[in-house]
Amino acid sequence: MVFDIDVLERMYARTPGRVKVARRAAGRPLTLTEKILYAHSWRPPTEPAVRGASYREFAPDRVAMQDATAQMALLQFMSAGIPRVAVPTTVHCDHLIQAQAGAQRDLADAQKENREVYDFLRGVASRHGIGFWKPGSGIIHQVVLENYAFPGGMMIGTDSHTPNAGGLGMLAIGVGGADAVDVMAGMPWELKFPKVIGVHLTGALSGWASAKDVILKLAGLLTVKGGTGAIVEYFGEGTASISATGKGTICNMGAEIGATTSVFPYDARMAAYLKATGRARVAAMADSAASCLAPDPEVTADPAAYYDQVIPINLSELEPMINGPFSPDRAWKLSEFAQAVRSNNYPEELRVALIGSCTNSSYEDIERATAVARQGLAAGLKARCEFTITPGSEQVRATIERDGHLAVLREAGGSVLANACGPCIGQWKRHDVQKGDRNSIITSFNRNFAGRNDANPETHAFVASPEIVTAMALAGRLTFNPLVDTLVNARGEHVRLAPPVGEELPGRGYARGESGYVPPAKDGAGVRVTVSPKSDRLQVLAPFPAWDGSDPANMPVLLKAKGKCTTDHISPAGKWLRYRGHLDNISNNMFSGAVNAFTGAAGTGRNVLSGATEEFARVARAYKSAGLAWVAVGDENYGEGSSREHAAMEPRWLGGRAIIVKSFARIHETNLKKQGMLPLTFADARDYDRVREDDRVAILGLGTFAPGVPLTCRLTHADGTTEEFPLNHTFNGNQIGWFRAGSALNLIAAEGRKRAPAATKAPARRKSPAREKAGARKKPRARQKAPAAKKRAPRKKAPTRRRARNPRRRK
Repeated sequence: MVFDIDVLERMYARTPGRVKVARRAAGRPLTLTEKILYAHSWRPPTEPAVRGASYREFAPDRVAMQDATAQMALLQFMSAGIPRVAVPTTVHCDHLIQAQAGAQRDLADAQKENREVYDFLRGVASRHGIGFWKPGSGIIHQVVLENYAFPGGMMIGTDSHTPNAGGLGMLAIGVGGADAVDVMAGMPWELKFPKVIGVHLTGALSGWASAKDVILKLAGLLTVKGGTGAIVEYFGEGTASISATGKGTICNMGAEIGATTSVFPYDARMAAYLKATGRARVAAMADSAASCLAPDPEVTADPAAYYDQVIPINLSELEPMINGPFSPDRAWKLSEFAQAVRSNNYPEELRVALIGSCTNSSYEDIERATAVARQGLAAGLKARCEFTITPGSEQVRATIERDGHLAVLREAGGSVLANACGPCIGQWKRHDVQKGDRNSIITSFNRNFAGRNDANPETHAFVASPEIVTAMALAGRLTFNPLVDTLVNARGEHVRLAPPVGEELPGRGYARGESGYVPPAKDGAGVRVTVSPKSDRLQVLAPFPAWDGSDPANMPVLLKAKGKCTTDHISPAGKWLRYRGHLDNISNNMFSGAVNAFTGAAGTGRNVLSGATEEFARVARAYKSAGLAWVAVGDENYGEGSSREHAAMEPRWLGGRAIIVKSFARIHETNLKKQGMLPLTFADARDYDRVREDDRVAILGLGTFAPGVPLTCRLTHADGTTEEFPLNHTFNGNQIGWFRAGSALNLIAAEGRKRAPAATKAPARRKSPAREKAGARKKPRARQKAPAAKKRAPRKKAPTRRRARNPRRRK
């Protein structure tokens, strides 16, 4: 089945013409990134965008949301008063299933525990025209790759690993829920036109090296913020040697270097995957537009002239990598890793090995891991530590079950978890360690911040390919190198593992498994969605107050964070996932992982009103009750990690006004702007050191708030002395409007109320921006053939519709 085929047909029909216009406007050959961005511009480009500087508006083809972030996104969408989404949208229930006892038991427990949330999501989806994927269907990114991703398309998703779809040549970008609301409401989506990093792949993978090692190596080269503000575009003959799902793995983990997204050019491997997943029609359409789905020949011939940075990687020389602990960019070659373990005193004993997740759960991944396990069984070896397998989707699970892979992995000591995120996002009820126990685990996941997987900050988590993880499981220790070391079985024999092999696609095709898709109601007007005021899981949103016109002053410093402060530190997941739809309840976790620069302790700070040391959320509530706004101060790359907008909404809800840091991660900075916060950066990073625990802060210059004009921070110290220094920002005119209105949603809701009566009469007539554009090109010809139609449609109605769909144009 091909979903939303009409959307794809229109995109492929219009793309060649739009690329031609864009190439003429730019006056030069184009990268693949530029082709897709320009083809999805809200308006045809008349001049080239300035990379890293120009804000541009886009019309994505679709939206995808996972259940944890969808709750808040849909609560915001509901509050906007819009009856039906304007572009194809789906919700995927994958985050709320806790890994504990195995797939069937865990899924049953989740359905019981989360019934209220699942019913809410399904009801909202049905009412507003959104596709719904039931719990157990699979992880959002794998399901998107199997069903929705298509070469040359553009989508946004409320999860930072949305770029996984770049494995099929799609620009797929992780965003916060408020951005998703813009697109679902039929408005343009705004993005600073990114820079383009070109990764030149040559050679071909062989032996133990895998696609995972490409991105692990790149993470080591670029670090967790090296891709910020950029799209990573892979090119060169080496791209053709990597399967579509392998490409997806690489793009998925592009989030770990801060990249806006990552993308590969269309090739035969992508076409083969599309056909294998029942989308031969999509492959045929992509074939017809193939020149638009790759960089221009001049670009690949002279990449340094067209990319902002070029990084060469020879796949033939690539060695398996292991990254960690505590940061996904701490990269080690496998040949150097054993010494690193010993030199850094990492716990050598391996407690748990975990394979699967959204990053590495393809048929090829599991087959290569099975090849390693099968060798071990033949030699009398089984896993010497706990070993778990997380299928990425029901389709993958059913196929690897049918083909015997799961039987082999179980025999080797593995336990199969539900088709869900599980331990990758902290949904893991681990029983073998207590908080504070120093131990090591190794995963084929994507992210390994302290405490992310099991809430224990002393768990040293390492990231590698599924086949390396499986080999480590057989060894039970981190210092094993399967390329050169041997294992000893019960008979005292030394066993050498051979490099694994695995087909990228199942020879007998995919087994569909149990379908988990639920289509929305054709007419959702009759679907009722209610939220109990007594619920501790869901809470109807109240609008944030608009700016009062004055410069905020006398603000205490709630937090001065030291070092890494990711969204996991600001708003941890794990046990807190259950409150993702209840802003007040989840706000109790705010900054619970942040390290206090004044004390070195995590999660607590001084209440300057009482003098007591308390959890940051309790202090913030005390300030809010006293009528005091507050600020938080942070270090480099603040807000790195997940797209979770709760990390921006919680500070706003608890009375925060500004977040002042050395630098921001892209998604989090945008999320803060969307919620009416002031994300500001020190013009001089050394000014971070001026901030004291008992300071009072004023932000000056908001009366003349303008793009490119710095604001001023005034610190009033406890001794009465003051100092001032400039603060930079990246607000443009539209975003300043969000701040003044109190949030971007306040503007959308106001517009929704204006157009609600007309929309209620004929909700089915709402179209995506792409449909409106396609229709607009046909209208002049229709009027020429039927002049009478012109009299029945007064001209004044057209601008009214345009204003309703895009309120920003009036400004």
